[in-house]
Amino acid sequence: MSRHTFTGNAGTTVAIGWDRPLATFFVQVLRSHPTMEGEDDMVEWQGTEPEELPTAASAIEIAARYASLPDDLGATLETDRLKTLGSTDGPAQRAVRPFLYRS
Repeated sequence: MSRHTFTGNAGTTVAIGWDRPLATFFVQVLRSHPTMEGEDDMVEWQGTEPEELPTAASAIEIAARYASLPDDLGATLETDRLKTLGSTDGPAQRAVRPFLYRS
């Protein structure tokens, strides 16, 4: 899994990356909770389902609504994905896989 974090607009933090076991890119947008110090509110979380965001561009499109992102982020995310091509699932990932891909 890769994860890149950026300071977003209006007090948000944006995390974007690649999740190999789910074969999806993901985007998480958090905003500091206004009254509970150290707590964050989830504004948006995409890429939680298998193959939900299949391209770096699909994740960047969502993240760009919340933060200014570097021009080379797409290449960085694709490199992250390519680095995992030779990886295999561990015992815990193999055990949960049947539950992820139910019809």
